[in-house]
Amino acid sequence: MPHRTPRPVLGSPFHLLVLLCSFALCAYAGVRLLDGDPFLIALWFAGAALVHDLVLLPLYAAADRALVKGAGRRRSWVTYVRVPAALSGLLLLVWFPLISGRVSERYEGVAGQSAAGYPARWLIVTAVLFGGSAVVFAVRVRWGRAVGAGEG
Repeated sequence: MPHRTPRPVLGSPFHLLVLLCSFALCAYAGVRLLDGDPFLIALWFAGAALVHDLVLLPLYAAADRALVKGAGRRRSWVTYVRVPAALSGLLLLVWFPLISGRVSERYEGVAGQSAAGYPARWLIVTAVLFGGSAVVFAVRVRWGRAVGAGEG
């Protein structure tokens, strides 16, 4: 009979406390966010959801499918490209206005700092992510621990 690992207790007092704290934080953020123009904020959220679901999701799903198809037999190696690409894309999505320079004057007025270095910093972070992934991949291949049996 196989040994079963114990399942975490759901609904423990700690989980309940963390959940209540997260709801309180979300409520506070929502109240602060909707303090401005609620209609424009709701429109922005709806637009962001539609752009993600109708434009971005098909694009990155197609790119991932092409990457997996191009990898052929070595599909397990795709993870070493997929993870840094996803993190870099997420950073680009979050910081796009500053990376593109579209709000640099407004940013300087509010933050008191220049937004000039954001594109270079994003490229550096992206290079570090892909470089780190390449190092991990090389170490695993060298030690013979590349993901998947029989792949070298």
